[in-house]
Amino acid sequence: MKTSSSPDYQLDAIDRQIIHLLMDNAKTSLAHISKQIGISTTAVHQRIKKLEQADVIENSISFLNPRRIGYKVVSYIGVYLEKPSHYQEAVKSLNEINEVVEAHYTTGNYTIFLKVLCRDNDHLMEILGKIQKLVGVTRTETFISLEQSINRQLKV
Repeated sequence: MKTSSSPDYQLDAIDRQIIHLLMDNAKTSLAHISKQIGISTTAVHQRIKKLEQADVIENSISFLNPRRIGYKVVSYIGVYLEKPSHYQEAVKSLNEINEVVEAHYTTGNYTIFLKVLCRDNDHLMEILGKIQKLVGVTRTETFISLEQSINRQLKV
């Protein structure tokens, strides 16, 4: 769980333009960004480094399309823990389950809310079995996503 105690980073118009170009394509070359924005490639490189050092840009990755590699079921699982003191151990164990792609410590009905990718419903049942056996888990509640309508990064 990553938290930040440092003050918010103040983005200027050039930072925003760089971020938008990188969000469209993380492989965008420094030369292309330079040409689009009208500053030198050295200045683009320095700004990107500053944004990375400030944790504004955390990684530059390509996203996999899970459906194209056989993971056709997206589910969200609410996990109830017996005691909040089980949280750290549960997260450590959940991190070992490859199909768990997000875990959130939440308020409300669930202690942890997960996003899980599975090949099919049988695979989901297998993953649920693993989750339900974790120390401190008293029960789970599963929601299957029928369609993802919005998938985007925060626009700045």
